[in-house]
Amino acid sequence: MIEVQQFSTGNLARRTICLLIASLSFTFTTSVIAGVKFEHSDTLWLTAGTGIRMQLDSRKSDFDNNSDLSFDSIRFYFEAQVHKYLKFYVNTDKQNHQSTFLMDALARFEFNPGINIWIGRTLVPADRIDKNGPFYSLNWNQYRQPLFPSGYGAEAGTLGRSEGGVFWGTTGRVHYALGIFDGLKGLSNQDNHLLYSARISYSFLDIESNPVYYSSSNYFGEQGDLLTLAFSFQQQSGGTGSSIQQGDFFGYTFDVLSETVLDDGGVFTIEAEYKKFHSDFTLATPPTAGLDGCFCLFDGHSVFATLAYLFPKVIGWGKFQPYFRYVENNPSDARTSDSVEFGTNYVISGNNAKLNFNFISGDNNASGYAGRDVDMFTFGVQLQY
Repeated sequence: MIEVQQFSTGNLARRTICLLIASLSFTFTTSVIAGVKFEHSDTLWLTAGTGIRMQLDSRKSDFDNNSDLSFDSIRFYFEAQVHKYLKFYVNTDKQNHQSTFLMDALARFEFNPGINIWIGRTLVPADRIDKNGPFYSLNWNQYRQPLFPSGYGAEAGTLGRSEGGVFWGTTGRVHYALGIFDGLKGLSNQDNHLLYSARISYSFLDIESNPVYYSSSNYFGEQGDLLTLAFSFQQQSGGTGSSIQQGDFFGYTFDVLSETVLDDGGVFTIEAEYKKFHSDFTLATPPTAGLDGCFCLFDGHSVFATLAYLFPKVIGWGKFQPYFRYVENNPSDARTSDSVEFGTNYVISGNNAKLNFNFISGDNNASGYAGRDVDMFTFGVQLQY
């Protein structure tokens, strides 16, 4: 059994207070210049916004025992409308000590709720947690399942993005997004096969209201009683392997989100997902000739479930939302890995301002294959405007 790290509570408290003060300072100094709309007319305007996620964690494993203050994400958003049916969007991100890089850059042809086309570098239609991004997740550590190829920050894309186009819209209770992208370029994809993706969701109760084809796992009861079931898939010939040995990739998911507003104003949330990947070359593939430069992926299935309850009473600035999450990854060619996360969000202003404290224990990660067994406490701050 792994022992939880022993750390100085006085030192942790001091660092936590410093982090909280820094987060509040960020709120007051940036709200004046971020999230601002410069409007010339109803169809000619520009907006700018920003978001930040930072955390202080203390971890213990068989290989390390340390604490760390890090920036998960620092983002800047720019959106503009130049015509009744034409907008454009640019989004940047910076993580820890990395350089700032371009996440999104696209032209948006938006005709009506049912017919819209996005072209450029944008989010590939996928499962809910991929479309949430980190800022709209229910828990703090949502990326402990295998990711789709565009999530690995390599030749196939970055943070779920790739170059291509998406045809999306809403009709009644159905929300759809159909995409064609470059996906993996080079390596096993010598014939320049395209990546095809889709997501279709159906709302049984109240209808989720999201910007475009993005999503959230936490509405805090603001959109009523929700029960949404979705199916998504991605496929690319030559999507795994090397320049000498080529293979195909296909993956699909079923995800569900239920949010129930109780009579006293409390909110009970359930989120769950089943994910299945078929990859001809995997991260557990034995080294063979031509696989030194392999773009190898996960093969197998994965499941997770999260339960959360938002208390109706405001305490101080916000409301407490404790949650529990279980994740299990089952590769076809390696041992099973899993993790549990106990935590609570302190919700000040929805997803725009919240604090999080959690404990996570397990050996799974975003590769889908087992890593080090780690116990970790985290205090996180999220702000955006």
